[in-house]
Parts: sequence; structure tokens; C-alpha cells
Amino acid sequence: MSEKEIAWDLTELFTSCDDPEISKTIDTLMGKADDIIKKYRGKINTPNFTAQNLHDLLKKYEEILACKQDLRTYSHNSFNANMTLPETKALYNKFMDFQSTISKKLVFLQLEIGKLVTDNPQMINEETLSNYIHYLEKIRRKFPYKLSEAEEELILEKDQYGAKAWEQLKTSWISTRKIKAIVEGKEKEISFSEFFPLIQHPDRETRMSVYKSVCGVLRKEEEIYSSALRNICGDWVKTAKRRDYDSPIHQSLIDNDTTQEIINNLMKTIESNIGIYQKFLKIKTKLLNLPKLGGVDILAYLPSEKKYTWDETKKIILQVYNKFDKSFGEIVGDIFERNHIDASTRVGKANGAYCSPWYNGKSAFILTPFKGLLSDVNVLTHELGHGIHFYLSSRKQTYLNYMPGMTVAETASIFGELLLADHLLETTDSTTEKITLLTNQLNWAGFVIFQVSARMWFEQNLYDAIEKGEYLDGKTISKYWCAARDKIYGDSVEWFDFLKWEWIPIPHYFMTSLRFYNYPYVYAQLFVYALYQTYKKEGENFVPKFKTLLNAGGSVSPEELGKIVGLDITTPDFWNFGMKQYGVFIDELEKLTK
Repeated sequence: MSEKEIAWDLTELFTSCDDPEISKTIDTLMGKADDIIKKYRGKINTPNFTAQNLHDLLKKYEEILACKQDLRTYSHNSFNANMTLPETKALYNKFMDFQSTISKKLVFLQLEIGKLVTDNPQMINEETLSNYIHYLEKIRRKFPYKLSEAEEELILEKDQYGAKAWEQLKTSWISTRKIKAIVEGKEKEISFSEFFPLIQHPDRETRMSVYKSVCGVLRKEEEIYSSALRNICGDWVKTAKRRDYDSPIHQSLIDNDTTQEIINNLMKTIESNIGIYQKFLKIKTKLLNLPKLGGVDILAYLPSEKKYTWDETKKIILQVYNKFDKSFGEIVGDIFERNHIDASTRVGKANGAYCSPWYNGKSAFILTPFKGLLSDVNVLTHELGHGIHFYLSSRKQTYLNYMPGMTVAETASIFGELLLADHLLETTDSTTEKITLLTNQLNWAGFVIFQVSARMWFEQNLYDAIEKGEYLDGKTISKYWCAARDKIYGDSVEWFDFLKWEWIPIPHYFMTSLRFYNYPYVYAQLFVYALYQTYKKEGENFVPKFKTLLNAGGSVSPEELGKIVGLDITTPDFWNFGMKQYGVFIDELEKLTK
């Protein structure tokens, strides 16, 4: 990969968007789905249906899901890297049509298996099903909220051209906006994929110009974004009521293997520690030589004397992961060598960064922006941590068990960030550089712990407003955005008027398949801080336990994962233990800045 164009190679999956193998795979999977319907539909909840029968069914189901993921990984990644190309749009829509169709065909499985394990709870514990215990327990937990087969099919149909269509419109529309801004003193046309890296830029004038330009363009089109968000959220309120969930967050709690009590404990910890975050913001204000921190400065990284080439970045990240465990370094090296990373910025490329798992390939693909900034190195280290997690779990677990739940999906990635910070701090004698490294680490962690918590409150307020019959136009949505934001920042930050539209670029509320996508990040950050403190105490003895945790994927609950490393996440003290680490980093920074 050249410095100029760092693009991933997806040809291990399919050769092109019009590869005949794509249609063949779709046809094959449709045939396998029809075979399952013929053999199992209406026959699962019968007296002679055994645990072995259920095991055999789940194996067939996993084969379909794993091959379907091949199609999804190729179509979604092709689209997200180049949303303006007709062929990627066509393939994306083709896959979405296929996914809707096959999901409708197999919707009976969750219903019939759910009833089976609800009526025969002892079956879950039979030795034959030992691999699927946790998966079946989750199905049993969801079953009371399932509707009839016809209703479930109708929901899939209306989502495809309803809520999911609004999500696609918002994503596609915003990714193709052309924006002019002053970047490092020069006017430049930037793509939306450059937005997030640039609002972290050390140059304040660059940040101010990019924020103003982006929010200004989006403000003019706010009717599109407010309509998308209003309809996505409104649709979910109706669906949640029809399913008889206790609240709009209820399904998220089930999907994320957690409870309202645990999340309440987490959020109470956040509220009681806002002062710690504001203490950091005061230090940052001083370091930036500002009379008061502005909203455009919250995500800003302190300037580093060094910019990193792609090769330097690769070398550092390999050193970091190899030092922790040789197998981690080997996994990272494999991702680099197979060109599974797309790091260039371009018009039509999705904003932000993510790691896309590939079960059948026992690998992963990473999309991220790269401009050579320290923040880019950090983000890539983070996403490669996800890659390590997927590599390990896909080799130890079958498909239904390998994906970690959202609350623990960030475990390896955040841990990797901390390893990177340790490495960079250890390899410099410069106090200035140490201050920069610590500040930037606290900057991002503080954002995740506190501002992302505000995003959860914002999302909850949107649903509450809809249930009260309030009309969510752009102005009203902005009002709720500012209210949640100010709960964290109070009067410690100066907010420019254009920042009330900052909710528009954030994708989390528009994701129809991931409601309440915010608190899992907060959960994960403090979960990993607790792991990190344990690692610092135990040293090398922690490594095999950590690998066991990652190997488990989603085969056990987060509570069980915590027990692997000797932690009890069900108590309020656990979250305070995690928060303690944030305070330790602030104390270290304060000593350096005195």
C-alpha cells in the first residue's frame, strides 16, 4: 500500500461487485433456507424433537449466517469505502433485499426455538447443547417480546423500506456533501470522511473553520436529518410498544446481555464523577492557553512535534502488540500484510472508523482515516484491537458464539490504546511529549466516558419526547442535544451557536439495528480501565486470562467474562474502580504540568 492510496483488498471475498459468485452464493443460501423450512418449520415444538435435533438445526443455521456475513462484509465495505459508485450502491441494495428476504424466510426459527426452550428449560442444559447454552438463554429471554410469525415478517418488510431506508438516506446524503474550510491556513474542499480527524486537529483555526463549515452545510439541510431521526425514533417507539417492551431501551439491554440495574449503577457513577472530567478540562484549557475552553476544543489533540508515516505507524503498532503478547503481534501483522485496511480519505467514504469481522476468513477488515496524526495512530491501534478480538474468538467459537456483545466488544480495542500510551510514554524522555500523550489519552477517554453518556441521555430524551407527542423538528432536537450536553459540561465550556447542530454528523441515533448504541462505549471504557489496573498489578500472569476472555467471544455473559479476570461487574464498586483509573491519569498529568 502506498502513502498516497491506502485501500483495502476485498478480493479474498469476491473479485468485484458484479462477481457471478455473489449471485451463486445468494441462490445457494436461499436453497439452504428452503431446506430448513421444509425440514423444521412447525416441527420444532413437538414431543419427539430432541436436544440433538436442535443442535443439528443450529449447525445448519450457523452455516447460513457465516456465508451471509461474507456477502454483508463485501457489500457493506465496498459501499462504505465508495458510496458514490453506482456498482457499490447497486450491490448494497441487492444485499439488503436478499437479507430482508432470507430473514423473513427464517423468522420462524427464533419463534419456535424460543417457545421450545421456554416450555422445556431443562433442554438448554443437556450436554449435546453445551456449546449453545448462552445463545439459547438469550433466545429464551427475548421470547416473551416476540410477535407472531406474520407480524415479525411484516416488521422486517416495513423496516427495509422504512426505518432502514431513512438510515441509508442520511448516511449516503451526508457522505457526499462537499465542504470548503480553512485547513492549516489554506482553503480546501474536504470530504465528510475528513470531518472527524479535522475536528481533533491541533490547530484551533482549522477546527473552528471545519466545525463552522460542516455544521453550516448540515444546518441548511436539517430537514432531511431531522426527518430521518424523527421517523427512525418514532418507528422504534411504536415497535417497542407493540412488542410490549418496558421501555425503548429494553431490547438493547437484552441484546447487550445486561440489566437496567447495572446500567443505572454505571450512569450514577458517571454523574457523581463529572467533577473529575471538568478538572481535566481546566488543565486542558491552561495547556491550550485559552481563557475558556470552547466547544470546538473538546476533541482537540495537543499538537505533537511528530507526524507519522504509514510505515512508522505500522512499526509502532506491531511493537506495542508484540510486547504484550507475540500472538497479538502476529495477528496485527497479518491484517497489514493482507491489505485489509482502508485508510485513505475520499469523497463518498463513510465517516469515522470501524473493524468489520469476517468469520469464514478468520480475519477482519478495517476502515479508518489516516493523516499521520497521533490521533490516527491511536484510532488504528484501537481498530486493530478489534481485529485481534475477532481473530481469537472466530478460532475458538462457532458462529453464533463468536461475536462479543456490544458492552464488551471494545475490550481489546481500548486495551490496545492503553498499551500504545504506555509504549509512547516509556519511549520518550521529553516532559512536553509526556504531557501531550497523557492529555490526548485523557481527552479521548473523557469524551467516551462523559460526552457519550450525554448522548445516551439525549437519545432517551428523544424517545420520551415522542411518547409525549412532541414533534421533533431540527430546532427541538437541537434543544435536547444541548440540554444533555450541558448536563456534563455545565458552564465550563463556551458553546458556539453552530454547535447546536452537532448531533447531525453522529451516526449512533440513526442506526436502526443498534438502538441505544451509546452506553456500551461508556460501559466498555470503565470495564477496560478495571482490566488495565488488574494487568498493572498482575503483569504477565494477566495475559493468559485476558486471552481466555477474548477467546470466549459472546459465548458467555459479561458477568462471566469479568469473573475470568477476578472482577464482579454487578456491583456499584466495580464502576468506581474503573473510574479510579481516569483519576490516576489526571493526577499524573497534573504533576507534570505544575
